[in-house]
Amino acid sequence: MLNIYLSGPLFSRAEIAWGARVKAFLEDRLEKVRVFWPHEIVPCSAGMQEIFQANLKALNEADLMVAMLDGSQVDDGTAWEVGFFFSQGKKVLGLRTDLRRAGEMEGARVNLMIECSCHSISESLEELLDRMQRLIY
Repeated sequence: MLNIYLSGPLFSRAEIAWGARVKAFLEDRLEKVRVFWPHEIVPCSAGMQEIFQANLKALNEADLMVAMLDGSQVDDGTAWEVGFFFSQGKKVLGLRTDLRRAGEMEGARVNLMIECSCHSISESLEELLDRMQRLIY
């Protein structure tokens, strides 16, 4: 069983709907995976420490991360999770469908620290799936 942590913002209905779509896409197309998604790990009504500890536990149990990187800048919590995961020597696969460039370096799609922490950054779910399959199978 491959444990995947799905990181990304969860502060609007659109972000939650996109996260649900990405999660379902991965579960439908990959065999023997479990997707940890913070939206489902602990209720939003929980306290800060409970949310932090539950997400930290899931990060530690995950083998691979998919980080949703859309937006004018990468979400703060997502950026922290990417850095934490990368520091453990685990692979982060970015997903950025946003057409805007948010990096400060020429050619960068996001902040250079995020970009360089990602094994790859895909621009579609299909590209992400292809890269994941080559990485894990």
